Amino acid sequence: MRVLVTEGFEDYRLIDSGGGRKLERFGTVLVDRPEAQAIWSRRLPDGRWSMADAVFAGDDEDESGRWRYRGSPPDSWPMRIGPITVLCRFSPFRHMGVFPEQLPHWEWMSAALAERRERPRLLNLFGYTGVASLLAAAAGAEVTHVDASKKAVAWAKQNQEQSALDLRSVRWIVEDARKFVGREARRGRTYHGILVDPPKFGRGPNGEVWDLFEDLPELLRGCAALLDGSRPFLILTVYALRASALSFDNLMREVLASRGGSFASGELAVREEGGGRALATSLFTHWAGDGLRV
Repeated sequence: MRVLVTEGFEDYRLIDSGGGRKLERFGTVLVDRPEAQAIWSRRLPDGRWSMADAVFAGDDEDESGRWRYRGSPPDSWPMRIGPITVLCRFSPFRHMGVFPEQLPHWEWMSAALAERRERPRLLNLFGYTGVASLLAAAAGAEVTHVDASKKAVAWAKQNQEQSALDLRSVRWIVEDARKFVGREARRGRTYHGILVDPPKFGRGPNGEVWDLFEDLPELLRGCAALLDGSRPFLILTVYALRASALSFDNLMREVLASRGGSFASGELAVREEGGGRALATSLFTHWAGDGLRV
């Protein structure tokens, strides 16, 4: 099992963590959010934490939490991630629309797509605000972005405008991921890369119920059928840390047993500023077909 650690980048830093919280900087905005994995003590004094522009209080799981602000922070603000610019916002689920811990996946994906001779095709399922989709498009890919939320897709389109990317480079689709994958398989369409970033629970645009542990196996089998024969890859990221990376590794190996290639599984983490502790955020399993290495 591997731990892929993001050290931070110009527009993102994990400043401190501990006591079930994390203090981060997204662009120019400092935020204090819940983090159950941070069971240790804080390194920095309370005075540093009190400088946060926004603090999320309450429970984000059942939408009973809310943001509390110091002064008047912006409704949205830009954040630079490599070649793209995205808009951060304070969402009801304590997120800002960006998951910086996925930087190792984004970098690997961008390099794999950019080195292809033909224009690569990438499918991003549960694509949310489109960060991975836009990075793939910037690397030269033809991207299909699927999310069940109209609001998330609208946000992603705004990020595309901020990044000044060709409007034809991404196909934006509001759809249930399972239905879309099934339809693409019937059409005989294939992709060189597939990203799968599902929630634990969710609903499709027509009320379809999604349960990670019940529905993921079927979805991944559908994704396996969509993988192109030429150096494909599939990256699964799961924000269910009470589960096991080994469980998802076993599932991916079963689904892709006939395809050969290589696997890597483990956790994504972010390191505190100044080389401090690494904070685990999510699980991943990464498969790469023959000709690629994970």
